[in-house]
Amino acid sequence: MTNYFSSDFKLGILGGGQLGKMMLYETRKYDIQTYVLDPNPDAPCRIACDHFQQGDLMDYETVYNFGKKVDVLTFEIESVNVKALARLEREGKKVYPDSKTLEKIQNKGRQKLFYKEQGIPTADFMQFSNKAHLAEGITSGKVKLPFVWKSTQGGYDGKGVAIIRTGADIAKLPDTECIAETLVDFKNELAVIVVRNPQNDIKTYPVVEMEFHPEANQVEYVICPARIDKKIAEKARKIAQKVSEAFSHVGILAVEMFQTKDDDILVNEVAPRPHNSGHYSIEASYTNQFEQHIRAILDLPLGATESKVAGIMVNLVGAEGHTGNVVYENIETIMKLKGVTPHIYGKKQTRPFRKMGHVTIVNEDIAEARKIAEKVKKTIKVVTG
Repeated sequence: MTNYFSSDFKLGILGGGQLGKMMLYETRKYDIQTYVLDPNPDAPCRIACDHFQQGDLMDYETVYNFGKKVDVLTFEIESVNVKALARLEREGKKVYPDSKTLEKIQNKGRQKLFYKEQGIPTADFMQFSNKAHLAEGITSGKVKLPFVWKSTQGGYDGKGVAIIRTGADIAKLPDTECIAETLVDFKNELAVIVVRNPQNDIKTYPVVEMEFHPEANQVEYVICPARIDKKIAEKARKIAQKVSEAFSHVGILAVEMFQTKDDDILVNEVAPRPHNSGHYSIEASYTNQFEQHIRAILDLPLGATESKVAGIMVNLVGAEGHTGNVVYENIETIMKLKGVTPHIYGKKQTRPFRKMGHVTIVNEDIAEARKIAEKVKKTIKVVTG
């Protein structure tokens, strides 16, 4: 086995945001040497890695040359140059998850077609090359209103997604390749974090339930365990495992799903990296998702995925009307509450709805945790000073 610990071994991370920063906590625990590439000179990862390089994640030469410096390469954001990763793999470099997995996931149209091919349940959809093509689909009656519009490239955190209720809504959309997806009448939005290593050892975390902000289309609360029937939870975990095996991915895969009114489970989309829906695991699980990702990509034994205690995660996002130097108002007040841990990502500038941190609440009683989470949400404010 490679000696990863306190040695010359180098782990590279493409992307220097908060997910990378939280991954680096775990590499620090094990004393693994780390290299990070990010376009932002003040990226959150800068303070926690051994070597930081500023550079464009979509630039072929930059990614390729960065990858040559390290022994294993991973990423914390999907917007990276896949062709450079593929070349590194051909030259014998270990890239996890690999370029083939990332290529399927990067484009939402390709991702949805993959589910259909693999027999993975997902909402019906049609793909369109641009806005005019979509308008034609509506006029001809192929696409029924209302539907969910998704840009095939680059959408995240509610960006690149819109519910189209009337023909007039089309005018506001960008002119880009997209999919029109049937609007699912769902009871719950769920997610399952799956971990897989190169030996095909697979484990799933408990199902979490997500409560969304009605305007920003961002997750407000992640609740673990989800308050659903055990049979539904088991079905969701099995489908998530099937998705992981279909992609043959290595590392963490977050599988977002809908629980329909008829208790069917439909896969919405996936992220091949640690994910917002797994942040609760830092305080609530035996092995948090970030340590688990490191274990998986280094082909180490996977840790236990069970929860020690019920956990809820609250996103800290920039308040509306505030752009500039960040201040976390009333953070001392929430820190007095039982089982509350704030995580500040290290972004100096706030803007409306920007993810600036999260807070976890752990409690033996999920109902009590939910009450404290609401108090946290109402108390702490991400504003400018």
